[in-house]
Amino acid sequence: MEKLNRKNRGLEQLNPIKVVQFGEGNFLRAFVDYAFQRLNNEVDFNAGIAMVQPLAGGMVNMINDQDGLYTLFMNGIKKGEKIQDIQLINNVVKGINPYTEFADYLALAKEEELQFIVSNTTEAGIEFVATDTPDMQPPASFPGKLTVLLYERFKHFNGDASKGVTIIPCELIDYNSEALKKCILQFCELWKLEEAFVTWVSEACTYHSTLVDRIVPGYPRAEIEDYNSKLDYQDNLIVAAEPFFLWAIEGGDDLKAKLPFHKTDLNVKIVDDIRPFKMIKVRILNGAHTAMVPVSLLFGNKLVMETVNGDFTGPFVDNVISEISETLPMDKNEITAYAEEVMDRFKNPFIKHALADIALNSISKFKVRVLPSLLGYYNAKKELPTSLTFSLACLIQFYKGTWNNEALPVKDTPELVEAFKKAWELEDLNSVVATVLANTEFWGEDLTKVDGLVQALVLALNEIETNGVEQGFINFSQKK
Repeated sequence: MEKLNRKNRGLEQLNPIKVVQFGEGNFLRAFVDYAFQRLNNEVDFNAGIAMVQPLAGGMVNMINDQDGLYTLFMNGIKKGEKIQDIQLINNVVKGINPYTEFADYLALAKEEELQFIVSNTTEAGIEFVATDTPDMQPPASFPGKLTVLLYERFKHFNGDASKGVTIIPCELIDYNSEALKKCILQFCELWKLEEAFVTWVSEACTYHSTLVDRIVPGYPRAEIEDYNSKLDYQDNLIVAAEPFFLWAIEGGDDLKAKLPFHKTDLNVKIVDDIRPFKMIKVRILNGAHTAMVPVSLLFGNKLVMETVNGDFTGPFVDNVISEISETLPMDKNEITAYAEEVMDRFKNPFIKHALADIALNSISKFKVRVLPSLLGYYNAKKELPTSLTFSLACLIQFYKGTWNNEALPVKDTPELVEAFKKAWELEDLNSVVATVLANTEFWGEDLTKVDGLVQALVLALNEIETNGVEQGFINFSQKK
């Protein structure tokens, strides 16, 4: 079959760059890029996307090898019938690695039609790194990179307020746009940038917090031959996703005019307050995802679907969702309906979502997605939730890096991995757990102050190491 590129597909005419996207991974390609393509197709939005690789290692070379083209497979169940929608995404104009193409990165600031900045750099991505400097090519952090880009745009257009951009981060942290704006302003102060730029970046640019909801397993490695059989070209960047789609964005009529999703039937909600959408989604869907990963991997599973269908791990996930649900200050019928929908989505037979893929940055994910439920349950009932506590124990065990003499798919920052390595070198489990829980860099607080948590985790870890995950959980449930 012929190689996928623009010449072979008759797609050589490029849309102007209206969107700069920080992140080139599966989620953004199956979510944000798909959404903008719907605008292009249905309301003649004419938006091209430039992808920026946030880390030194990434995928932009593969993306550029295919001229930004890739195929999105949306697979699911509708009214009992299996459905599959296949779309060639063609709105990505280029991918840029700022670590090797810094001049090309800065050139994005000069694009006349640039209107939007979108990002998904994981929960760990929006952080202020005080060691970043304005002359780094590029700064290490995503907010540092973005500040450099915005400053270049400010200078190039002489502070023209009409050249401000709409910034829409998709990272799953509370008030993601406010957190990002705060980092940018911290860099303005640290780097002593002029007051006129501070005003421009604060007033000419707008910031919109978001909630994103779509399960994206990514490259369907196990079924790739079947996927390829449905194409008449060779695509190395196929991405699989579920049909479900929700993008809630805080904004008013101005943003609705800029992003006319109301002229499509795509489930994009531009609303005054995303918090109700966010809490139920992050706590239940993302929380259950994150909580199941270390338990299920240690048990021996590889996939989400395998987990929720398992005789032990399936009921465990049900218990996790039940404990989470008890902490949500919402209508119980609404919570129950959403929880049932989430389990159906987890069981989608088309979705082969690898647990190892979800394991990326598990500590920061647990802090944002699961820890509020664990602590909320404890504060309300004055007792620790059994399944969520056991999940935390498995997470600590997971970050040891090996289990049953096999390497585990730990993927996190070198500093965090090293901190866990040093903790696990301590003489006894009590010291290991106390050291991990006391690390405020992990959790944002000292968790040794939660009465009984150290002892419960030591008990759980002893059971896991002695009896394995399933029997360990049964024993832990009876003893805790």
